[in-house]
Amino acid sequence: MKKTYIFGHKNPDTDSVCSAISLSYLKNQLGYNTEPRILSDINEETKFVLNYFNINIPKYLEDVKVKIKDITYHKDYIIKESTSIYDTYNFMNEKNITGIPLVNDYKKFVGYVSLKEIARTMITDNNNYLETTFDNIVSTLKSSNFIKVDDEISGNIVAATFDDNTFINNVKLNNDSIVIVGDRQIIIDYAIKSKVKLIILIGDQELSTTQLLIAKSNNVNIICTPYTSFETSKLLGLTNKISTIKRNENCICLDTEDYMTDFIEISNKTKHTNYPIVNKRGICYGLLRLIDINEYEKNKVILVDHNSVKQSVDGLEEAEILEIVDHHNISDINTSKPINFRNMSVGSVNTIIFYLYKENNISIPDDIAGLMLSGIISDTLLLNSPTTTYHDTFVVLELSKQINIDYKDYGMKLLKSGMNFKGYSIEDIIYRDYKTFTVNDYKFSIGQLLTVDFDDFKDNIDSYVKALDEISLKNGYKITALFITNILTKQSMVLYNTSSKNIIKEAYSLDEVYEGIIIEGILSRKKQIVPNIMGVLERM
Repeated sequence: MKKTYIFGHKNPDTDSVCSAISLSYLKNQLGYNTEPRILSDINEETKFVLNYFNINIPKYLEDVKVKIKDITYHKDYIIKESTSIYDTYNFMNEKNITGIPLVNDYKKFVGYVSLKEIARTMITDNNNYLETTFDNIVSTLKSSNFIKVDDEISGNIVAATFDDNTFINNVKLNNDSIVIVGDRQIIIDYAIKSKVKLIILIGDQELSTTQLLIAKSNNVNIICTPYTSFETSKLLGLTNKISTIKRNENCICLDTEDYMTDFIEISNKTKHTNYPIVNKRGICYGLLRLIDINEYEKNKVILVDHNSVKQSVDGLEEAEILEIVDHHNISDINTSKPINFRNMSVGSVNTIIFYLYKENNISIPDDIAGLMLSGIISDTLLLNSPTTTYHDTFVVLELSKQINIDYKDYGMKLLKSGMNFKGYSIEDIIYRDYKTFTVNDYKFSIGQLLTVDFDDFKDNIDSYVKALDEISLKNGYKITALFITNILTKQSMVLYNTSSKNIIKEAYSLDEVYEGIIIEGILSRKKQIVPNIMGVLERM
């Protein structure tokens, strides 16, 4: 069963990471196969939490686009380069394919051959030279009686069609000769004496005891076949290794990690029908036909702490969304069929997940309880945010009681752990907790930081404004703002791109506005920042 990925939004915060982990544990206890993931690097606060409860950082999820490995391609549709043309053709005919990848003994890709190339070679090339294996000849000529000296057979094919004297006087035999002969004892003796590479006896003829002894002494391979001379000559050329076929060297291969959309673009340009699947180490897995791309398995995902396409993983439109658990406003995600969508007006998505555990009668392990407690504390600013509800407070008390922790003392340590900005660039700080939004035709972005001292930022206001101007211009945002929230004084310092001054002024009904202005009582991006700015943009 393919894994279902559970993840929060881009620029993950503590609530989104902890909710992905806690929900994944719940789902797995219910019999699902899920794995928590993150969409980018986690912040210092989240690192503090995971380290405190000894939980590994989830793996990074780059995208959920459909890849070649998700398509139902033809696994093991490959042929060893030493396989005969005869067996290769029969395999291709049986599988109804017009081309096939060639591999060595270690499944490394060495080339590709098509039916057209086989037909062209057999019609136009000189088929009097053989380069194959003894086993290929035995198989193709349906021999059950043979003497094998060499694994590899190569040489010129000679059919004993002349009378004995003419043949002996005019046909020079040597170690590179492969002789097709019937009940012609003089020619057989001549071939054995000449130490030819191989004698093929047609009509299931057999050698005398004396001839067998001399043949073995001279290292002559012997194969008896039930076919006639004409049939043998016709089939013998097909025993050649498939690698002897003249092939087009410009073969386009695909990796299992390549995107289906890129493959479609390539196929539209090249107009090829078949594409070998080869990984970065050169191992060939099989063959993808152009007609196969309609059969593929989408990546299955569950979203937590967001339901916006822009805040989610790349390629979400190519994935199958199974479920959403969120506490934000309903956004723009569409699904092709009904899904479970749990949305509650609470301060943290972990509050919702707590109730999911209770509804499914699943016990919460202490480490998972610690993560859920941390997510709620982080998103509600230790239950001080205006987004905080009775449910959040109730769950915090329940979880802190379970793991025997003073949530106020722990919560202050948690929040302060994310307030270290030393060593980070201005851009890194802005993007630490940063989200984008859309209203009507306007795009805007809001970053938010927590602090206990505005002085850490006052000396760099001009640098922050310059960076915000650049971000806004580069992305076409109507407003790009950074709210620096003091969790002790319950105030927010506001920095914004220069051209959005009037938006901030109107959003908070200010008589005057300037970079670094401090607004009382602003704590929640979800309830006090985004809705206010969105309201201004809706009226523009």
